[in-house]
Amino acid sequence: MSNEAATATTAAEAAPAPESIPHGLGAALPAADARAKTEGTFPYAADLWAEGLLWAAVLRSPHPHARIVSIDTSHAREMPGVRAVVTHEDVPGRPVHGRGKADRPVFASEVVRHHGEPLAAVAADHPDTARMAAAAVIVEYEVLDPVTDPEQAFEAEPLHPDGNLIRHIPLRHGDPDAAGEIVVEGLYRIGRQDPAPIGAEAGLAVPRPDGGVELYVASTDPHTDRDTAAACYGLEPERVKVVVTGVPGATADREDQGFQLPLGLLALKTGCPVKLTATREESFLGHVHRHPTLLRYRHHADADGKLVKVEAQILLDAGAYADTSSEALAAAVSFACGPYVVPNAFIEGWAVRTNNPPSGHVRGEGALQVCAAYEAQMDKLAKKLGVDPAELRLRNVMATGDVLPTGQTVTCPAPVAELLQAVRDFPLPTLPKDTPEDEWLLPGGPEGAGEPGAVRRGVGYGLGMVHMLGAEGTDEVSTATVRVQDGVATVLCAAVETGQGFTTLARQIVQETLGIDEVHVAPVDTDQPPAGPGSRGRHTWVSGGAVERAAKMVRTQLLQPLAHKFGMSTELLQITDGKITSYDGVLSTTVTEAMDGKELWATAQCRPHPTEPLDETGQGDAFVGLAFCAIRAVVDVDIELGSVRVVELALAQDVGRILNPTQLVARIEGAVTQGLGIALTENLRSARGLIRHPDLTGYALPTALDAPEIRIVKLVEERDVVAPFGAKAVSAVPVVTSPAAIAAAVRAATGRPVNRLPIRPQAAVVTGQ
Repeated sequence: MSNEAATATTAAEAAPAPESIPHGLGAALPAADARAKTEGTFPYAADLWAEGLLWAAVLRSPHPHARIVSIDTSHAREMPGVRAVVTHEDVPGRPVHGRGKADRPVFASEVVRHHGEPLAAVAADHPDTARMAAAAVIVEYEVLDPVTDPEQAFEAEPLHPDGNLIRHIPLRHGDPDAAGEIVVEGLYRIGRQDPAPIGAEAGLAVPRPDGGVELYVASTDPHTDRDTAAACYGLEPERVKVVVTGVPGATADREDQGFQLPLGLLALKTGCPVKLTATREESFLGHVHRHPTLLRYRHHADADGKLVKVEAQILLDAGAYADTSSEALAAAVSFACGPYVVPNAFIEGWAVRTNNPPSGHVRGEGALQVCAAYEAQMDKLAKKLGVDPAELRLRNVMATGDVLPTGQTVTCPAPVAELLQAVRDFPLPTLPKDTPEDEWLLPGGPEGAGEPGAVRRGVGYGLGMVHMLGAEGTDEVSTATVRVQDGVATVLCAAVETGQGFTTLARQIVQETLGIDEVHVAPVDTDQPPAGPGSRGRHTWVSGGAVERAAKMVRTQLLQPLAHKFGMSTELLQITDGKITSYDGVLSTTVTEAMDGKELWATAQCRPHPTEPLDETGQGDAFVGLAFCAIRAVVDVDIELGSVRVVELALAQDVGRILNPTQLVARIEGAVTQGLGIALTENLRSARGLIRHPDLTGYALPTALDAPEIRIVKLVEERDVVAPFGAKAVSAVPVVTSPAAIAAAVRAATGRPVNRLPIRPQAAVVTGQ
C-alpha cells in the first residue's frame, strides 16, 4: 500500500483544519507545545531562574594539543563576586565521561587533546564576573604538535592512554578472488558537519538538602546523564536528579556532558543554584560533530552492470575522544555497499583519535558518509557502461530476503525498487525562464553575478539506508505508565520530546486505545524509569510500544468488569470516540461512566528482539530494522562560478505506517534540508586542530532561501511486523540520501567527479566551455 502525491506535500497541506482533526493513530494531531513555541513562551533551560542564583563560566584550551605545566586559580579566586573555582582536582569521583566510552576528562589535568577542552569552571554572582574570572585562571602550557591527519594517527605517538585506534572492523563476505569485467575506483572525503542546534547549551544545577544535586538540562538521554554525573560527583545515582527542560533542537547528542558536569560540581561546592548558558562559540567548541571521513572504493561489475564485488577502506576521524565512534564505524562498514545486492564485499573500517574537534552521534552517522561514496561509484559505473544511472541502480537494488554484507538477512520490508521507480518517473521541473524577473532562479540568488548562459541543469539519484534503534547487542528497552482518572489520561515515560513528536504520538496512542480525548504527557525526569536515548527512531518504536502496552493493560482493566457483567469476552467490546459498545449492540456506555470515579493505571515495558555484535570478520545480525529512501535531485549549476542551486528534491520513502501525516512531512522536510547543508555549505573547518570561525557567520547553515522544492512523491506503507504499529523511523534516512543525490546531480550537470562534501565551488567549475 502506498500514499502518492502528484505535487509537493507540505506540512500546511497535510494538516486539516483544527475543527476537523480526528484523534488516534494516523491523524494529523498538532503538537501540544506548538502554540507556546510559536509565541515564544515555551520554557527552555536558558530561561530558568532560581533564588540566590550564581553564574558559571568555563575556561577552555586555546590549543589543540599541549602539556599542562601548571594551573594557577589564585587570581580568579580573589576576584570580588567569585564564589568557587573548580579544576580536575575538585572532581571527587570518576574523572572521565563519554557517551560510548568513558575516556574524556571532566577537566583536562595533564594534557589537552583538542581546541576548546575544559580546564576549569568558575561560579560568580554575575555572568560577566564569571567570564572574567575564568579568563584570570593562568595555565602554563607546553605546546605540542597536533595530529590532525587521521591517516597519520596510525604511526603517531599515542594521544591517549588507550591509544589512537578506537576500533577496526575488517568485513569479509564472499569470494576475495571474485572480479568483474568493469572496475571503477574513487577517493572521497566528507567534511565535519555540526548539529548547530537552534538553541545553544544551557543548564541549571540546584543543590539538594540530602547533599545531592538536581540538573535542569535539555538532555536527550537523562538516565545516562544522571549516572555519568553521579559517578563523577562520587554520589549514589539516587542523589542526582536530571530534570529535562525544553529541548531547542536535537539532531545529535543534544547536551554535551562537558557542559553539565561543571554545573553540578559548582552547585555542590557553593551550596547555591548555578546556571550556565553557553555562547555559540562555546557550543561549537564543546559538543560533538559528524565524523569527517576518508573513503577509498573499488566497485566490480559484469558487462550487464550487475555488481560483483565491492572493496572499500573507510577511515573515521573521531577527534580527541572515542564517544560513539565505534557505533558510527559499525554503521559505515555494514552499509558500505548501500541498498544493493553485492555477493562479495571486503570492507576495512577504522576509527582513530586525532587532535581535531570531537566527533560523535549526529543523525545518520556512518551511513551518510558511505552513501555519498557508493552512490558516486554507481554513477561512475553507469558512465563507464553507458547506462542510465537510475537503470543501473534498478538492476542491483536489494529487496526483502536479500543478504547484507554482514550476513544478516533483510527480513523487514525493503521496497527499494518501488521507491526509485517513483522518483525516476515523477515529472521533472520546468526549466527557468531567461528573463530579468526570474533572475532569483539563478545560482547565487538575486544579487548573484552569474549569467543565464553559464547555467547547466543536472539530474541525479541517491539511494540510502539506515538502521533503526541501537545495534550490536544494545539492550533497547523503555518503560511507560498510563494513568486514567476523571476522564483524563496521563502518560509517564522518560522519552524526551526532541522535536520528533513523541509526546504527540503518546497522546494519539492513548486516544486510540482508550477513547479518551484529554491526554497529558508528564514532564521527564530521572525519578521515572529509564526510556533510553532519543535517536534512530527509538521512541516511536520502543517508547511508543511501551505506551501502547500500558494503555492496553488499562483498557483491559476498564473493560473486564463490563465483560464479566454481560457474560462476554473483552475482545467483543470496542472503544470508539469515548464510547464502549459490544459487537451485538447490547452494551453501550461511555468511558467516563464505566470508570465510575476509579483510577486505573498500568506500567509496561517494550524490548525489541535482541541483536548481536559484529564478529571478527564483520558478520552478525547486528540490526533490529532498516529503513530506505530514494531521492532524485535537480540542480542548476553556474559552471563559470561553481555556484549551485538545488531546484527540486523528489523523495520516496519506506515509512512502514504513517502515524501522523503532519509530523511525518515536517520530519522529512527538515531532514532533507539538513542533508542539503552538508552537501553544499556546512563544514566546520579547522587549521592544525584550531576551529576556524566557530560561529553562525563562519559556519554556513542553509536558510529558507536555500531550501528547494521538496516533493514527497511516494510514502510506501508496508508495515514492519516486528515494530509496534508497523512504523519505521523517518528522519535519518533522508539526511543520509539527499547529499548523495545532490552530488550526483552536480556531476551530471558539470561532468566533474565531485568527490568531496560539501561541494566546493571549484569542484563545479567547468573550464574550456
